[in-house]
Amino acid sequence: MPVVDVRSPAEFRKGHIPGAVNFALFNDKERSQIGIAYKKKGRSEAIDLGLEVVGPKMTGFVRMARELAPNKRILVHCWRGGMRSASLGWLLETAGFHISVLKGGYKSYRAFIRENLVRDRKFVILGGLTGSGKTRWLRELRESGEPMLDLEALANHRGSVFGGIGLGGQPTNEQFENDLYDALQRFRQEDLIWVEDESRQIGSIFLPEPLFLAMVSSPLIRIGVPLELRIQIILDEYAALPPGDLAASVGKISKRLGGLVTRQALEMIENHDLAGAVRLLLPYYDRTYTYSLRSRTAQEVCPLDLTGDSVEDYPARLIEKKSGLLQ
Repeated sequence: MPVVDVRSPAEFRKGHIPGAVNFALFNDKERSQIGIAYKKKGRSEAIDLGLEVVGPKMTGFVRMARELAPNKRILVHCWRGGMRSASLGWLLETAGFHISVLKGGYKSYRAFIRENLVRDRKFVILGGLTGSGKTRWLRELRESGEPMLDLEALANHRGSVFGGIGLGGQPTNEQFENDLYDALQRFRQEDLIWVEDESRQIGSIFLPEPLFLAMVSSPLIRIGVPLELRIQIILDEYAALPPGDLAASVGKISKRLGGLVTRQALEMIENHDLAGAVRLLLPYYDRTYTYSLRSRTAQEVCPLDLTGDSVEDYPARLIEKKSGLLQ
């Protein structure tokens, strides 16, 4: 049934149940004013102010509910399953709806997610040097019916210092976890789920500790592809992006690149020699990834050299390698 979240817009933006619709009883300013009234004048004064605020909105809420739920069944929740959800529930029941209220509210939903996020889930991690096309092959595997969790899509970020260019803002960490849990529910419990090898952080998003620990303890298939293919894959992803944004991203890692490499890379970007810039930057990314991989001493790493294979055969080779892990 449709889920109606009656919390304020700011609460909703921070995190909400995927697919929920915000019927904000109070906007952010109104919620603040009612909170102040409660602290300074007591519960009765706060309730009176709340009723005064909500009264003119009641007809609108009923109309919105009729559009949202023609069958007149709705699940309502607020933060703790208290007065706000009870109030809207009463209004909609009066208007002829069948209302369920989420016990414990959004707070209990969040607690449930944190406890059950990756419980009993099994993963296989796809790793490889930058430009190996991990995201590309995983999405092809998904198209062929393989279970695949796309962390970069959920985080709205490609995972490197260049990864946010042109993609807009990222969700909050809280919303990322909500969307992650929702995505995992689409798989069967027995599925071995493909996940791209990621660090603890994707842009501004930090992977939940249970997920990261599950990933670094899962078998990792490390693919090897030709250098020229790596360069082309990176160009396919980034060449059309604004040169100024690319240059700014190089600047963010200039201390780790060193002055000479930074200057050369910036000159190449300015002169539209993006292939040269990629070739220059790859050794830095290769060292970083290799160091990261060596630090995971307990993780099973399964090499898969694809340099002699046709690109069209890569997904089939990956499925074959995964099948070997199940035997």
